[in-house]
Amino acid sequence: MTEGSEQTIAQIISSEFSKTCPRWMFWKKRRYVVATIAFFGFFNASALKANLSIAIVAMTENKTVVFVDNTVENGPEFDWDSKIQGYVLSSFFYGYITTQLFGGWLSAKIGGKKLFGVGVGVPALLTLITPWCAKTNVYLLLTVRIIEGVFEGVTYPCIHAVWSRWAPPLERTKLATLAFSGSYVGTLVSMPVSAYLATVLGWPSIFYFFGVVGLVWFVIWWILVAESPAEDPRISKGELEYIQKCLGNVDAKRNITHPWKEIFTSLPVLAIVVAQFSDSWGFYMLLTELPKFMKDTLNFDLDKIGLVSSLPYLAMAIMIQLSGQIADWLREKKIFTTTYVRKIFTCGAFVVHAAFILAVVFSTSSAGIIIYVVMAAGLGVCSWAGFGVNYLDIAPHHASFIMGIGSTVGSLAGICNPLLTGYIVTTPTVEQWRIVFCIASGIFLFGAFVYSIFASGEVQPWAVVVESKYDLPTEELVQTGHQNISHQKDVFSIL
Repeated sequence: MTEGSEQTIAQIISSEFSKTCPRWMFWKKRRYVVATIAFFGFFNASALKANLSIAIVAMTENKTVVFVDNTVENGPEFDWDSKIQGYVLSSFFYGYITTQLFGGWLSAKIGGKKLFGVGVGVPALLTLITPWCAKTNVYLLLTVRIIEGVFEGVTYPCIHAVWSRWAPPLERTKLATLAFSGSYVGTLVSMPVSAYLATVLGWPSIFYFFGVVGLVWFVIWWILVAESPAEDPRISKGELEYIQKCLGNVDAKRNITHPWKEIFTSLPVLAIVVAQFSDSWGFYMLLTELPKFMKDTLNFDLDKIGLVSSLPYLAMAIMIQLSGQIADWLREKKIFTTTYVRKIFTCGAFVVHAAFILAVVFSTSSAGIIIYVVMAAGLGVCSWAGFGVNYLDIAPHHASFIMGIGSTVGSLAGICNPLLTGYIVTTPTVEQWRIVFCIASGIFLFGAFVYSIFASGEVQPWAVVVESKYDLPTEELVQTGHQNISHQKDVFSIL
């Protein structure tokens, strides 16, 4: 099926379904309920990942303790040097990178719902025992954090297995970006909440609070979300009919065999993977290296201004959802094809991101740097309405596995970026930091160049599953769609 015919059929079916269920009544649409609960899943995953970065400050700060016999003891509760603290903070990511590819492959086999739930539920459970582990032995703490990373590493790849069964073609971007935005909101909320809990109730309360919240979410996800629309007892007949007409019988495609050679030699797949690496490089640059840059060059501590430090996350949470809505609107109205929409959002965001990164490093004003950072983060995240959903366009039934590839490569950026920065920035000086930021800008421009040439919004020949009655030549496809309108009207009128 060509890109244009897919959009035509999806529009025909969508227009009929919209008459029985207006778009603004999203709570009556099970696919949006799934996306909303997935939003809170990513919210929890982000909070479980980031809570230690706040807790470790309280765990290692100097304190004065007065015992009952009036003896006084000064010093930190955990006397960890900077090297041990570095291992503790990075241990999660060593586990996180190991299951990206495996998570994508496994979710295609057993389903994304189960794996996504376990990917958040198990880390939440382990978070509850984190205080005990820390007090027992630092190596036990490291082990638990690595295991948390192993389980949470499956979350991003396996969610595409959920969308391959739940997301109609013209709603893929909206649903996916709605869920992904939970990651940014989770970071935005969890950091100040963690700081408050540490101050009022002590650092262990951070882990108890987010562990319990994560387990509550797991129960809700497991009970309310089904693996596919056909397995959901709460879905309306009209919505089930709509999704099945758009996607075919997705349940029959569970036993998937991945065409390994075709995937690893596909240029559209390469374009997405390069784009994800570029995006990850810039993300880690802004959110991990930027505070060091401002401290080294401007003596400006971003952590002292809580509101300012949260602005990039707030901008990303808003813009990723807005870009998703705009991208699907452009496709639905047939203003641009899916290919052009993906390229516009990815390449446009990368070029803008590259420009603002350079503006940051050449600015001498603290206020200017904050504005450029927020603009870079907010506009840069719009690329997720491009490459972030593109997996579902080119290979819907292999999307989770291919995203596993992209996420693995993207995670390498999180490891390589600080290593390269540490090698370049030794003094540190403004000139050295400019080299680091120019490299990041160059990587963004390279990603935009590759994606603009090789990206595609069409299902690739090796990913076609000939099963649906819509797998027809374009002319016959459109004709069949119009002929089925009267039948669909009868179906919806019954509802």
